[in-house]
Amino acid sequence: MLNEAGVKAHSKSAIEAMDLGDEDDFASMFEASIKEEKGGNIVEGVIVADKPEDNSVLVDVGKKQEGILRRDEIVDEDGNLLFNVSDKITVMITGYRNERPGLSYKKALRTKKVEEFVKNYDEEGEPVILEGKVIGKNKGGFIVESDEGIEVFLPKSQAYLKDTKSTIGKKIKLQVLKVDKENNSIVGSRKVLIEADRAQKKEIIDKLLSSDEPVEGVIKKITSYGMFVDVGGVDGLVHYSEISYKGPVNPSKLYEEGEVVPVKAIGYDEAKRHLSLSIKAATPNPWDDLAEQLEVGDAVKVQVSNIEPYGVFVDLGNDVEGFLHVSEISWDKNIKHPKDYLSVGEEIDVEIVEMDFEKQKLRVSLKNVLPKPFDEFKKTHKTGDVVTGQVTTITDFGAFVKIGGVEGLLHNEDVSWDRNVKAKDLLKVGDDVEVKIVRIDHDNEKISLSKKDLEESPIEKFAKTHKPNDIVKAKVRDIKDFGVFVELEDGVDALIRHEDLGEKKAEDLNIGDELEAAIAFIDTDKNRIRLSVKKVSRIKEKEALNAYNDDTKITLGDVIKDQLK
Repeated sequence: MLNEAGVKAHSKSAIEAMDLGDEDDFASMFEASIKEEKGGNIVEGVIVADKPEDNSVLVDVGKKQEGILRRDEIVDEDGNLLFNVSDKITVMITGYRNERPGLSYKKALRTKKVEEFVKNYDEEGEPVILEGKVIGKNKGGFIVESDEGIEVFLPKSQAYLKDTKSTIGKKIKLQVLKVDKENNSIVGSRKVLIEADRAQKKEIIDKLLSSDEPVEGVIKKITSYGMFVDVGGVDGLVHYSEISYKGPVNPSKLYEEGEVVPVKAIGYDEAKRHLSLSIKAATPNPWDDLAEQLEVGDAVKVQVSNIEPYGVFVDLGNDVEGFLHVSEISWDKNIKHPKDYLSVGEEIDVEIVEMDFEKQKLRVSLKNVLPKPFDEFKKTHKTGDVVTGQVTTITDFGAFVKIGGVEGLLHNEDVSWDRNVKAKDLLKVGDDVEVKIVRIDHDNEKISLSKKDLEESPIEKFAKTHKPNDIVKAKVRDIKDFGVFVELEDGVDALIRHEDLGEKKAEDLNIGDELEAAIAFIDTDKNRIRLSVKKVSRIKEKEALNAYNDDTKITLGDVIKDQLK
């Protein structure tokens, strides 16, 4: 708010800056505005007729002349005349039409008030500031009627107003710059007040920016992006990110308009005349003491302040906010939304996992203070257990199955004895599936599962009808550095090592070639079959020899018979 001293100093400088030519111009412009009305005489008249149908009143102004006065100038809010026929009335002759004078009651009143103002105006006194509405304009400027009914001429150079339709009716303040007692004219300036106000505000702003001490301000308006605060007559914006050390907050949830708050000036944009204020800069920084109070690994109680799809913001209770990422809420990896686990206002225990004092960021974990599902799993399960779990994820390499609070991997190789069948062919997410725990990796906390181990394997079936040294037909399926994988009947796989190929060489074989081999051994526990090609010839030789011996067998009786002969 511009004080009296500021107004006086600026008004004096403004008037001193105006040379005689300026004064003559103001006077001539005002006189021109009066002459445009082609009248100006104030006379005493008598109301002789009321014509509401024409919105007019006839007034006898002497010299056998009856002037026309607009009826709506002398009615109250309900449309009732303030005067009666035969009442005397003071009017101004505003001009003539067909030799009949046009009259105005309001202009007569304004002129009387101007005359009275001019008569009592003290050029050496304090500056006079008026408030009113712009009621008209002319070539040189605008006509302003003050709240007291005083008409003032406002030159365009002193107006700081755009000449638009909305200017008429605009409420403004101005300062009286010049009074012409001879012509009963008043010249005002809005420019003086505006420039003085700006200068005073600039002085206040410079003082705020140069001081390290916080000051008190009054909240004038709260918006979604911050609050406008009045500091000693100057409005500044406290952005929502400058309210709390927690980060951006909703000001309407913390403050009310009219409330007094501590603020500190943190910047000023000269071009936009924009003052930036901060509440958090005017209050102690809680992070300064945080290093002495907490460290990574500490467990603290916090309150959930905000929930987002990607995580939860928690309040430590001392204007410090931490962030709980969605991955740190639970050991369950399939969290869809944090709101399914937590609610705003809920108090929880968390562990501090990261503190960045430079960026003033703090991360916490909820799952770190909860029992670890893998530890609980180890207490109640062991390798070889058969359990029922639920399929949570299907991948190209298998399926993840949830057992209690942990997940195990059911690899495609362990889904079925048919190597062409994969997890996605048999299972879908949400299915309950019975599996066998085949491995628990304690170091990496991983669990391997098998579904096919619960079924009779093809090798077990094969072992019921075959035994070592049986000769079988085998088809080459794959060739490796250490041997050749072959396929037997019913899709059973077997291995022939290079040293068991005999005269055949691995490099001479192709996928799909058929071989004759003997069963070296069948291991149903490990589901393995080993074959040998070179063993085939020995077995066949032995079989032939046995057969020959059977055909040429000589008994003791045959020998005695031969000797007796």
